[in-house]
Amino acid sequence: MTSDLLAPLDLAFWNIESAEHPMHLGALGVFMAHTPTAGAHAADLLAARAAAVPGLRMRIRDAWRPRGLLRSPFSFGGAAREPAPDFDPLDHVRLHAPTADFQAAAGRLMERPLQRGRPPWEAHVLPGEDGVSFAVLFKFHHALADGLRALTLAAAVLDPMDLPARRPRPEEPARGRLPDVRRLPDVVRGAVSDVGRALDIGASVAVSTLATRSTPALTAEPSGTRRTAGVVVDIDDVHRVRKAVGGTVNDVLIAVVAGALRRWLDERGDGSEGVAPRALIPVSRRRPRTAHPQGNRLSGYLMRLPVDDPDPLRRLAAVRSAMDRNKDAGPHRGAGAVALLADHVPALGHRFAGPLVAQAARLWFDILVTSVPLPGIPLKLGGHPVAEVYPFAPLARGQSLAVAISTYRGGVHFGLVADGRAVPDLGVLAGAITEEVAALITACDP
Repeated sequence: MTSDLLAPLDLAFWNIESAEHPMHLGALGVFMAHTPTAGAHAADLLAARAAAVPGLRMRIRDAWRPRGLLRSPFSFGGAAREPAPDFDPLDHVRLHAPTADFQAAAGRLMERPLQRGRPPWEAHVLPGEDGVSFAVLFKFHHALADGLRALTLAAAVLDPMDLPARRPRPEEPARGRLPDVRRLPDVVRGAVSDVGRALDIGASVAVSTLATRSTPALTAEPSGTRRTAGVVVDIDDVHRVRKAVGGTVNDVLIAVVAGALRRWLDERGDGSEGVAPRALIPVSRRRPRTAHPQGNRLSGYLMRLPVDDPDPLRRLAAVRSAMDRNKDAGPHRGAGAVALLADHVPALGHRFAGPLVAQAARLWFDILVTSVPLPGIPLKLGGHPVAEVYPFAPLARGQSLAVAISTYRGGVHFGLVADGRAVPDLGVLAGAITEEVAALITACDP
């Protein structure tokens, strides 16, 4: 294993972290247990398997003087992943006392930052008091892994999966160290295009902050506490709505979030009239089968959720139109693509401007709604199958709620993460998701 410099966006995630806003993502898997000791056995398996996974040995350290003659000056003052010389899986895999509430335990664990001096990941095994289930909460720092990379690392410590064979990829011709002079015009055009794209994104970010009407429930002052909740809806119900009104599954799921927010705000007394929070919809620029090279490769779409519209079908139509406009523009322009600007900032800029960037998140968007891909085949640990799996996204400074969504084995799993003080009633929002799916189905019936 060799060290490698963090990509610009990874470096940004590493430097905007604070004790109140840890930048790790997570996933809570609930397993069906065959015996009361299944949780303890699962912890032993995870520790033993983690020792053999190179990616889990990587820590992040400062890299003021990057090695190699071809390193860009932009790299000075950055950070790098390198093998930890004293890696011990037992420092990362922890067996907890039995619990009756996996989500409550996960919330307490999600609020704890990962230790930055060693490989930034953890696996917490939570035996169920019922004796017939246990849960595992995986935590990965966003600088170590994006969603696809985290899935790859977690899969390496679960039971082997019968994956379809990879198709051979054609080999690319070898390239020299210097660019082909015949391609220099393309290089120049690319640089000009990058500048234009950066200016376009910056202007879109500025415009997106104007005439904002959000709600304090989504943008409260941070407390450093966390709550999590999860809900599962039938994927067939989602397809039923999609087939009736058109659009994509993702359009339906975003509309469900908008409708659930409306129900939740009205029930808690905050009111939904005039509320149209800006939702950031991350878009991966990495192909599912190419989890390497390491490094986050993200862009995003920005849209206003039609929370203030009382009609579920009009909300879905508004989401569909907004997503169509985003797709027509592409993931490389517009305010949602602001993550791409990280590529144009020197490493020292990330290091010293990180706190300022973190503070600016609330000016950019109000809520994160992201999809996390999962394999369609069953996941198991020690022969125990996964019954539920809830993805958790990190909370940016100034945001009180993030929604992550995964489809697994016929169910759509919503993982909710919230600031514990700002959103003490997160379970109400989870219930509103189920109610909103039912409302959409009713509205679609002739």
